Amino acid sequence: MRLDGEKTSPKPEYLQLKRGIGLFSGVSLIAGTMIGSGIFMSPQWVLYYVGSPGASLLIWAACGLLAMLGALTYAELGTVIKESGGDYIYILRNIGSLPAFLLAFTSIMVTRPASIAAISLSFAEYVVASFYQDCPMPQVVVKCTAAVCILVLTIINCLSVRLATSFMNIFTTAKILLLLVIIAGGMVLLAKGNTQVLQNSFENTVTGFGPIGLAFYQGLWSYDGWNNLNGVTEELKNPQVNLPRAVMIAIPLVTFIYILVNVSYFAALNPTELLSSDAVAVSWG
Repeated sequence: MRLDGEKTSPKPEYLQLKRGIGLFSGVSLIAGTMIGSGIFMSPQWVLYYVGSPGASLLIWAACGLLAMLGALTYAELGTVIKESGGDYIYILRNIGSLPAFLLAFTSIMVTRPASIAAISLSFAEYVVASFYQDCPMPQVVVKCTAAVCILVLTIINCLSVRLATSFMNIFTTAKILLLLVIIAGGMVLLAKGNTQVLQNSFENTVTGFGPIGLAFYQGLWSYDGWNNLNGVTEELKNPQVNLPRAVMIAIPLVTFIYILVNVSYFAALNPTELLSSDAVAVSWG
């Protein structure tokens, strides 16, 4: 109330998301969403389309460079438009509500469900494969395992941001440790002289635009998730600093790991064995 007795309207209060994601969690979010089914399912398809181990490694490195360029562009957008939502909020603020709505509609109805289904099925195939090593995997078991995975992760993300980031950090660390085991095993094989596949590594390379494009498509699937941190910008501590830092740490790290993992695959498996595998990490083991 003012001194003259006239009532003043209270200042409006705005709801804000809690900034609970630090630099380490930001790196974990990017790396954790990128490292997934792709590195375990795509290597044989990249090799299938380009025809040689050397060309395959070049495709993986080039995909990492493309992801890095895209992520740096998004990091600049995220430091200017400090709102959560990623693609949706950028289109909304710069183009308009109709294109933003169409993006959100297609993402919710088609793109995201298809992506989550593919990732969950890949996860389920690896889980079930350990119980059916000498016989074909029942598809009912694979699909039920994938459905349980989706349900559990949905519940975790609905309960709490802190709980979700804790699970994310744990599983990201576990995935990186697993890949480091594969890398270490490959280095041991190379040290023992298993370098036959890497000799004349560009032999039988396919150079057509179509096969190379399809190889990029398979490789980029493994890098999907480089823009996910922009979707939670309002929950990121000091986004002007932590967003670009998280991008510049996570994507080179993932690219380096992917290349070394593929080298390890080639050290343990010849191209024929790798192409015939449905779960290349299991075959490597």
